[in-house]
Amino acid sequence: MDKNTIVGIILVFFVLIGFSYFNQPSEGEIAAAKHRQDSIALVVSQQKQQSEEESLKLKEQKAKQVVSSETETSDVSGKNDNRYGLFTPLTKGEEKYITLENNLMKIKISNKGGKIVSVEIKNFQTYDSLPLILFKGKENVFGLNFFSGNKSIKTDNFYFTPSENTDIIEADGSDVKFGKEGNEEYNKKNGGETKSLAMRLTTGENQYLEYKYTLKHNSYMVGFKVNMVGMEDVISSNMNYVDFNWEQTAPRLERKSKYGEDRYTNVTYKYFEDDVDKLSPGKSGEKTLRTKVKWISFKHLFFNTTIIADDAFPTADVKYDYDEGSDSILGRFYADIAFPYNNEKNQSFGMRFYFGPNHYSTLKQYNLSMDRLIDLGYSILRPVNRYLIIPVFNLLRTHIANFGIIILLLTLFIKLILFPFTFKSYQSQAKMRVLKPEIDEINEKFGKSQDKGVAKQQATMALYKKAGVNPMGGCLPMLLQMPILFAMFFFFPTSIELRGQSFLWASDLSSYDSILNLPFNIPMYGDHVSLFCLLMTITTIISTKISSASSGGSQSVPGMKMMMYFMPLMFLFILNSYPAGLSYYYFLANVITIGQMILSRRLIDEDKIRETLNSNKNKPVKKSKFQLRMEKMAKERGVQMPKK
Repeated sequence: MDKNTIVGIILVFFVLIGFSYFNQPSEGEIAAAKHRQDSIALVVSQQKQQSEEESLKLKEQKAKQVVSSETETSDVSGKNDNRYGLFTPLTKGEEKYITLENNLMKIKISNKGGKIVSVEIKNFQTYDSLPLILFKGKENVFGLNFFSGNKSIKTDNFYFTPSENTDIIEADGSDVKFGKEGNEEYNKKNGGETKSLAMRLTTGENQYLEYKYTLKHNSYMVGFKVNMVGMEDVISSNMNYVDFNWEQTAPRLERKSKYGEDRYTNVTYKYFEDDVDKLSPGKSGEKTLRTKVKWISFKHLFFNTTIIADDAFPTADVKYDYDEGSDSILGRFYADIAFPYNNEKNQSFGMRFYFGPNHYSTLKQYNLSMDRLIDLGYSILRPVNRYLIIPVFNLLRTHIANFGIIILLLTLFIKLILFPFTFKSYQSQAKMRVLKPEIDEINEKFGKSQDKGVAKQQATMALYKKAGVNPMGGCLPMLLQMPILFAMFFFFPTSIELRGQSFLWASDLSSYDSILNLPFNIPMYGDHVSLFCLLMTITTIISTKISSASSGGSQSVPGMKMMMYFMPLMFLFILNSYPAGLSYYYFLANVITIGQMILSRRLIDEDKIRETLNSNKNKPVKKSKFQLRMEKMAKERGVQMPKK
């Protein structure tokens, strides 16, 4: 990182402060805004009161379920065979499994609870080369909770009857081209089967609760519909909601790293017709969602399990328990979702599940803001990734298999489009080098006395103005490059395309490349040595040294030289545990930058620049448009301008 980059970062900070200052609202605007806020607050208050009333009803229902469950436990110990009323006969059976499968995944469904017990994503493996299973195990909860009479019913406890007497139901179709996995438009053009499986919990003639699963070929979406037929006399009529309880243990799918999967795993959700929000990643948390919710996602770094309402979920409670000490699991997800219940003869609630990768194009196609599950950076950086980096990356990916080469070409492409700005920066540095002897004379003339600091600064600025040199000319072009520099910082750690891809000594570009495991842990740095990170640091220092030697007068800024060399060392500690792909990109960018600086030194004729600057000194100083306007306004007011 050279001097201009550092100054660019500082400039960003001051630009944001200046923008905030000059965009302060007037008193009238503040009053109008306050009036609007008061009106909005009134509406929100009414909505909140309604939501709290609904939430209170749900809590009362849940409290009754707890009391009823305790009664059931007592009944069981007393061998009461009617502890579940009409549902009691459905507690007996033999657990069997049916696999709903397509070319992308295997969904294992149990007749006990009629629930999904595991999901395996094909064509992917865990970090230790095992089949990639998003969740599995009997400890996972998936089912409806409601009252039947005074009995608390949890569908997890009962045996459903499947609509198909088979072990595997496969949605077949034509072969899928590389890069078109999960592409819905491709499916429409090329066809493919759609298969369904219904699991019924029958309590009487024309009385049943049904879970219907639907899976298409080449799709990560699974249709899920809850049908209640003839249940108006079975489910208690005083219930306004039926609870859907969904819990699962999150297995570790990637190598343990505080900057990897641990950092990005959380519960994310989208409010109905509103923005996406989430629990704080990398730690335990919980929240009650009091307004309508469109979808709730149990999100890993590269994969997610998401439930999506056809309309909206009225309210929900979400929670994530992070297990920092475990090497096999990340933690446990919880979601308690309310389904509206109207006590009608026939009632259905439609939704979908997404079981699949956090792949930008795949998630974007559903127009549900699910692409926000991928952290592409702050709002100012996200468009850079969406409209520049990702399209170029995907284009290269369709033609090149080696991701090390793809990153190299991507870096060359970015450096090429930025070169006009970079070259301008080098030209500015050349002008500063030419003026350095005169700057040194000014510094020597005024010395280090603080009393003469203002005079020295005025003399320096007068020299710049006379020679026609902008001292910030080298910083502003670098400032334009900052969004891309930072966008890459978010792109590489979340890019699933790099997952499992090896290059040179790096076995996985989505994780750190360790060439040496240390027997101890260094704070911030870690317990390993990343070679790409070392190479990035070395080339950054070389680039900084060349840039420092190329810019005139840079050492006049106190502490700047020390800061220029301190920052690469700081990034050595920060990026040591980041993905190898990110360090590799920064390393390549540094190498290309060094080459550009050497090439520019040969292309830029300093003698010609010196002639131009000397020629500028002999010309009258051209007044800026702002200065001319100020003088005109002064003359109109009768103010006499001082003579020079």
